[in-house]
Amino acid sequence: METNLRWVALTAVAPVAWGTNYFVTREFLPADRPLFGAALRALPAGLALLALCRRRPHGAWWWRSAVLGLLNVSVFFVLVYAASQLLPTSVASTVMAVSPLAMMLIAWALVSERPGISHLAGAAIGLGGVCLMLLTGVGGVSVPGILASAAAMLVSAFGHILAKRWSASADVLASTAWQLTAGGLFLLPVAEGPPPALHTPALLAFGYVALVSTALAFTAWFTGLRHLPAGTVGLIGLLNPVTGVPLGTAVAGEVLTVQQLCGLVLVLVGVVLGRPTPAGRRGSGQAPPPPDDRHDAGGHRSKRWPPSVPYCHRG
Repeated sequence: METNLRWVALTAVAPVAWGTNYFVTREFLPADRPLFGAALRALPAGLALLALCRRRPHGAWWWRSAVLGLLNVSVFFVLVYAASQLLPTSVASTVMAVSPLAMMLIAWALVSERPGISHLAGAAIGLGGVCLMLLTGVGGVSVPGILASAAAMLVSAFGHILAKRWSASADVLASTAWQLTAGGLFLLPVAEGPPPALHTPALLAFGYVALVSTALAFTAWFTGLRHLPAGTVGLIGLLNPVTGVPLGTAVAGEVLTVQQLCGLVLVLVGVVLGRPTPAGRRGSGQAPPPPDDRHDAGGHRSKRWPPSVPYCHRG
């Protein structure tokens, strides 16, 4: 149980960092350069992780990195950047909180993880909390912003479960670095013209977004997907609005109503319901990936299953 709680705590780093990312993007980064902003977020993060692990893709991981980089990085980052500029921090972060249900259904189809009753109950309660937080009667909410945020949620849910299926025995740091680097390289040729002039606050904001909200957050998230059921990880993602809404209220001057506060409480209850139990890991319906997926990052058959050390080996 203590081990599971440690993985939960590590995984929670990601949604908390992503919750702050909406505010930083909205307040400090150029509003009219989503492709450039996404590239400058992804590529430095990927290169930083590559410098740590010093490994390049081998075998199937060349095309897997390209697919995951396109889904989890290129398309996702552009949609999140646009949503962050079009929506208040609280609204942008809560739309993404619909992802637990999407992740559960996709995980059921792709990795044979049947959602447990506690996961479904947690998702239902969490979604109820999200609805309370969104349906506040506040006018001026951008429909394109809502659509961009919803599309980002669906793309990321599919991409994250696909990464869980493919990365079962791959090094976490290396596979995350490959995805981020590939996604950043895809974005560079289509970025909007030459880089804009960036002042110190924008440069510091890009540094935070790249290193904390991307490199650290994605490594923590994919490590959680390695060790926890997708339903549990999806529910941990509900901490995104729990971070984004208070931050938008305290720093950006957004109004937190009693209705939104009740929604936050429901979201937290949903996260608690979906937490792993001592027997939950074995009885959650989690199934090992197909035998042909049990290979290391170089395409060789893994000698140990499951891997006990998911961290990068220098060499």
